[in-house]
Amino acid sequence: MPTLPRTSASVLAATLLLAACGTEGGAPPGGGNGEAPVQAEVLCPTDHSAYGDTQPSEPSPRPSGRPSALPLPSAEGATENGVRITALHSWGPESGCAGVDYSADFELTNRLTEAATYTLTFGFLSASGGAVDHGERTVEAVGPGRTVKGTVTMNETLGNPPAVTGVEVTKVRSVPAAEASSASGTCPKSGVHVYADEGDAAMGLRVVGLHLVNCGTLPYRLDGYPELELQDEAHKPVDGVRILEGTDRISTGLGGDGSPEALVLGPGEAAVMSLAWRNTTQAGEPVNAPYVRVWARPAATPVMVVPELDLGTTGRLGVGPWRKDETNRGAVGTRP
Repeated sequence: MPTLPRTSASVLAATLLLAACGTEGGAPPGGGNGEAPVQAEVLCPTDHSAYGDTQPSEPSPRPSGRPSALPLPSAEGATENGVRITALHSWGPESGCAGVDYSADFELTNRLTEAATYTLTFGFLSASGGAVDHGERTVEAVGPGRTVKGTVTMNETLGNPPAVTGVEVTKVRSVPAAEASSASGTCPKSGVHVYADEGDAAMGLRVVGLHLVNCGTLPYRLDGYPELELQDEAHKPVDGVRILEGTDRISTGLGGDGSPEALVLGPGEAAVMSLAWRNTTQAGEPVNAPYVRVWARPAATPVMVVPELDLGTTGRLGVGPWRKDETNRGAVGTRP
């Protein structure tokens, strides 16, 4: 939720980035004194550059034009993993927007016992039920039992998109807010940013990089391999998977073999290691572990990433040692 992260952000392209798109007339300033009318901005989903995600305590950024409300099939009003779609809107020239796009309103209820950060994926559907496009939304630090509201738009603006007649919740990922991964921004109390990249997949082989950046003001020491706990969609530990030191028993040439070395990262320096697996499926039940809880070193503050481990029936995950990442130099920040 990878936060990483895969939220990584990986945790991913933000789909609520909205920008000025078109104008509509406003009243003349000063009560009609002959000056040119002020043109009020119309914010449209078709241009994704002005807004980012907001904290749940703030109003969600919303287009400001006048969309056409579309009927929701009754099934789409149902709650899916704590998420309920409440409205579907069409945006086009009648809304003051140049293109055609769609947005949906939703409510999210945190059913966990602690504050959590959510990554939500929605599918926008045609009349045939096929996917026209998707949209994603990250909602940070939702308190236990709390319900927040938000808006999501289609991820891409299509030149002549099929008409959207429905929307569905396709994936819900949550991580404890205190363990959310981050690639930048305010330096955590731990003094390091930890996050997973989007990885690479080819012919059933999966490789995801786990990154650590010393954003603090003191040296940070690493030695060997991180400690990992695999979790399923319900955040229950996944048993029966062998965690191998090194990636060479998964495949060669992945950069995760060799003996581990002690590292000392100065402020702004970074390290990286690799997770590697195959999703081969033979006899038995396939294993899926969306979440990985990571301790970068003994007694470190844990961070949860979302690399979406589809391990098939292989029962093995290769873990490379930490090595210095000479290509990545992060900013040194202040801790909260």
